[in-house]
Amino acid sequence: MKKFILAITCIWGTLTFARETRDSIAVFKNDINDIVLDDCDACGCAAGNGSSGFESLLNPQFIGIKYFAQHYKAKENLFVKDLTQDQYFNTLQLWGRVPVTKNLSLYASLPFHFHDKKNMQGDIRISGVGDMNLMGIYSILKSEAKVHQLNAGAGIKIPLGRFDEKGISGVNPSFQLGTGSWDYQMVLNYQYRKGNAAVIINTDYTVKTENKKHYRFGNQWNYAATGFYQLLTGKDIVFSVKTGIQGEVYDGNRQFSEPLPNTAGSALYGKLGFEAAYKRFSLGSEVMLPAYSHLAGGDIEAKSRFSIFLNIGI
Repeated sequence: MKKFILAITCIWGTLTFARETRDSIAVFKNDINDIVLDDCDACGCAAGNGSSGFESLLNPQFIGIKYFAQHYKAKENLFVKDLTQDQYFNTLQLWGRVPVTKNLSLYASLPFHFHDKKNMQGDIRISGVGDMNLMGIYSILKSEAKVHQLNAGAGIKIPLGRFDEKGISGVNPSFQLGTGSWDYQMVLNYQYRKGNAAVIINTDYTVKTENKKHYRFGNQWNYAATGFYQLLTGKDIVFSVKTGIQGEVYDGNRQFSEPLPNTAGSALYGKLGFEAAYKRFSLGSEVMLPAYSHLAGGDIEAKSRFSIFLNIGI
């Protein structure tokens, strides 16, 4: 409970600062200029973050909520060759982004996870607050008419989620609410816009550290390329469709500094979605399907992902 109160206090303080300063900051409603990190990785929401790389949003100042669902197939035990176990990772995420200066923004997110996996012996469910993300995002380059933009960011993941040492003994050690470790993030985002079209290229890297239980999840690299096309533009309404690819690469986990087998992997997804805005409200959704999946040495297979968010400009 103390961790939850601390996280809410951090987000509330950040957003309060935004309300005090927003009058001096220009808001470009139709500017595809927001980049933030998700809190989930390809093997589950707890053991990493930034799986979707950056997300473009229509409101540069916002507070909102996002739902993110992942489905995987895994080996139920060492004596079964087939991937028979369904694993479902679900996250409700409170998030916000506030400008501090013309070129610098602060981003914060707090997830609530509810996961379950289906065993022959019965279902296993866990739920609770996850790890909090805090990040600073800086605009390095912005050309005339905003044709070219380059943004970079750095941040930390605060270990508010509970790490269960028993959970690492399963096929998927990422079936957790949190990593139990302080992790560090670096992000880079390039945007090209011309007319009603835009292309965004993202990459981010997360350095994960050893937790108090002497367990360390592997570092994570994400990359993505997404194309946008604006179908509708009005005084109060904007509607865009998007499609692209997203890749993820995971280093192996370690315990007591010793490498653990079948914990590294990679995956490549295709994605399709939309983003819309009406006055201060923005809505977006995305479906992702794997083109390639080799996770945990082949013991886990990615099946699908789905996300939807609703934000309010502040």
